[in-house]
Amino acid sequence: MWEAEPEVVLSIALVALTYVAGALVLKRRPNSRRQIAFWSAIVVLFLALTGPLGAYARGFSFSAYIFQQMLLVFVVPPLMLLGLPDWMVRPVMMNRFVEPVARRITRPLFAFLTFSMFFALLHYPALCDQVCHARSFFGGIRVALVAVGLLLWWPMLSPLPEYPRLSYPMQILYLFLLMIPMTAVAAPITMAETVLYMYYAMGQHPFGLTPIADQVLGGLIMWIGQGVYIMFVFSGIFFRWAQREDTEIPAINRPPARVHVLHPQERPVI
Repeated sequence: MWEAEPEVVLSIALVALTYVAGALVLKRRPNSRRQIAFWSAIVVLFLALTGPLGAYARGFSFSAYIFQQMLLVFVVPPLMLLGLPDWMVRPVMMNRFVEPVARRITRPLFAFLTFSMFFALLHYPALCDQVCHARSFFGGIRVALVAVGLLLWWPMLSPLPEYPRLSYPMQILYLFLLMIPMTAVAAPITMAETVLYMYYAMGQHPFGLTPIADQVLGGLIMWIGQGVYIMFVFSGIFFRWAQREDTEIPAINRPPARVHVLHPQERPVI
């Protein structure tokens, strides 16, 4: 079951080499935390697109297909953004030809709506049957998922101070709103009484699942899985927010200013 298409391996290797080349050209080295995050993203990307998961997703397992999507949207992009230092991204994002467009597409509302519409259209049954599993589009769909994932997470994990991140309260609101389109897509899939995607109605399903059971499992992975994941992210953001608030001592708790009392000989003579 370990399959790896050459173009997939080459594409992942190109991403990794670009990261290394950026460090060599700029003669700087990302810190250990950023390197761990980036190379973790590369490992997850490789495991998602190759091996058993890649084979099942290309085959007749809808649940594997959805799990692959969750990795490409919710795991790989955040790790990549956390792995990019500002000095590596700045020459690209602050380029005078790139910046005007980048400023617009990385705005939270644009990023949120772009991801939501793309994700909803990708799971429209008629479109999915015709496009998602056609060999000519298969790789492009996966690249697009990672791209819209990077766009989605940029307002919260921007590595550049010139592109400021959302405040912690706005990050929580942003993620809460994200659950709405995700649920709107996942709920009909999970509760459908018939197989929605004809591609998965044929062929031998793995794990002994029927097509409808496999579809329900995929819907649950999308519905429950993303909800649990977002709640973990909620918790992390709230913890960091609380830590920052603790370091900022409110004025009411600050020690009173020292008052210098003048001795009689220091008092001015009127």
